[in-house]
Amino acid sequence: MTLSLIHVQPATGTVAALTATGGVAVGGYVHHAWRGLGACATQGLATHPWYPEGVRHALERGHTAQAALDQVTRPDGGAARRQCLVMDASGQAALHSGDDNIAVVAAELRPTVAAAGNMLADEQVVGKLLQTFLTLTCANPDEAWTQAAAPRYRSGYENHLLETLVESLEAALLAGGDKRGTRSAALRIESFDAAPIDLRVDWDEEPARALRTLAGHVRDPAFAAFLASLPTR
Repeated sequence: MTLSLIHVQPATGTVAALTATGGVAVGGYVHHAWRGLGACATQGLATHPWYPEGVRHALERGHTAQAALDQVTRPDGGAARRQCLVMDASGQAALHSGDDNIAVVAAELRPTVAAAGNMLADEQVVGKLLQTFLTLTCANPDEAWTQAAAPRYRSGYENHLLETLVESLEAALLAGGDKRGTRSAALRIESFDAAPIDLRVDWDEEPARALRTLAGHVRDPAFAAFLASLPTR
């Protein structure tokens, strides 16, 4: 399994990505976030390490998420083994889920936030991931979930994205996560107003717990002061 969530805030250019899997070192292979540009998660039965480069170049040329996704999947002879989620700078998402991926395969796409997974313990896992994120960040989580309205984010929510991503992952794993068990997890937050946050748990029996511990160290006043001292643009 790999389970991912990506989020783009068009108004500020902030981009966030979260990933977990039953294998090792998910953060080194699956999610990619580029402030002011977009994000992607390349996963599935076999990830494709060169999809992100193609997606980024397409987004830099102004292509939509769907066009960028098409450009990398169309020439790939192994596309049936891939699952790839892309979001562009406007917050529009596109998904490719190849037929050879192992069930349960699921996805939930909304404007500015989307989640997808494969080899899941339960189809509710992806929904729980997205619903938790919406509940923690939006003024209208129910309407955003039912697609009656686009998400309306609360003022200042970006300041708590780190904790939001960890809590969303915890909820998804409680709903079942990877049917093999989850062993690695990672997140990345890119913005124009702060240094990037890039946290990775490459192998742990409880990766969400380990990720929360890392997040606590990032929020330690001494390290927070160090991050605040770094250039942002």
